[in-house]
Amino acid sequence: MEKNIKKILIVDDDPTFMLLLSRYLTENGYQVLSSSDGEEALKKLEVEHPDLILLDVVMPKVNGYDFLFQMRKIEGVLSIPIIVLTCKTELVDIFKVEGVREYLIKPFPQKELLEKIRKHIGI
Repeated sequence: MEKNIKKILIVDDDPTFMLLLSRYLTENGYQVLSSSDGEEALKKLEVEHPDLILLDVVMPKVNGYDFLFQMRKIEGVLSIPIIVLTCKTELVDIFKVEGVREYLIKPFPQKELLEKIRKHIGI
């Protein structure tokens, strides 16, 4: 792959959502990595160092909030922009405190997500 292709890590336990989102992002020029839970995502984060993370909140093993807390222990990843994608509207303020750049409530227009991604990492 070319060096300038941006890498996005999707962390979500819904396989259908992940597949659709992966296809959409790939079609728009991004390389996509995926993890079905926060534990797996933390392992990928140490190796892959994506340009951006799309993070669900409610997941098995390690949820989105715990993922954010644990990723602080990984060197060199704190500057990676994170966009939370969830149904949990009541957690918006908590995630802002944790440094999350954007927050989208499911379901959301794919175009809106793409605009937010481009705002943080370009194409």
